[in-house]
Amino acid sequence: MTRAVFFDLGGTLYSYRNVPRATMPLLAEAAERLGVAADRRRIGEAYSAAQRDAAHAYADKTYYLHRDFFLDTLRGFAAELGAAADDAVFEWYLEAHRQAIVDCLVLKEDCLDTLAHLKARDLYLSVVSNIDDDMLVPLIGRAGLGDFFHHWTSSESAQSCKPDRRFFEHALELSGYAPADVLFVGDSPEHDIVGAAALGMQTALIVDGGMEPPLQTGRGTATPDHVIHNLAELKAVLGG
Repeated sequence: MTRAVFFDLGGTLYSYRNVPRATMPLLAEAAERLGVAADRRRIGEAYSAAQRDAAHAYADKTYYLHRDFFLDTLRGFAAELGAAADDAVFEWYLEAHRQAIVDCLVLKEDCLDTLAHLKARDLYLSVVSNIDDDMLVPLIGRAGLGDFFHHWTSSESAQSCKPDRRFFEHALELSGYAPADVLFVGDSPEHDIVGAAALGMQTALIVDGGMEPPLQTGRGTATPDHVIHNLAELKAVLGG
């Protein structure tokens, strides 16, 4: 019987739908600061290539700060444009990117109602997010989201990044529950489903409006126990 539900954050409780609209102006400004004249198509292609290369480079790491991932993506973006970023561009980009992502993420329409329903059923609720604290903390604080959870933890706090098993073990230690007691809900097949299933948790893959989850490399597969298209479907998955 499920006694606890662990949630990923981005793509799961929050939608990524506004991310492309928020990041394109940021990338255009980055290109300008790099001294490169580039149109929207070239900027998009350069960023996609840099992000893909960074995702593959980081896939074998059991732990990393996401700020380092974002900086390496910027380095790759600059290289794709035939430029090189200096410390001033790095410093500007880190804060501008962090703020842009935090500001553009929106809670899914059924998020708060679903969490209230699950909390009323006395289920243990947790957030287990592959992100640094400087993003997680403001997102948990938005709209009273933190009021629904018994705990939340970042990869920075755990010193481990999904799908590394240590992150999931850390979350289990905080909760006091065994893997068989937990349903893990996330949008990333490679990070959430593979990692949680490896420890024996039940899994639910949520489809974020057809959007591709970030940092997928095709490494590792696991079949989720459930596939859902909105958070409200968890009510049926957990028995009403």
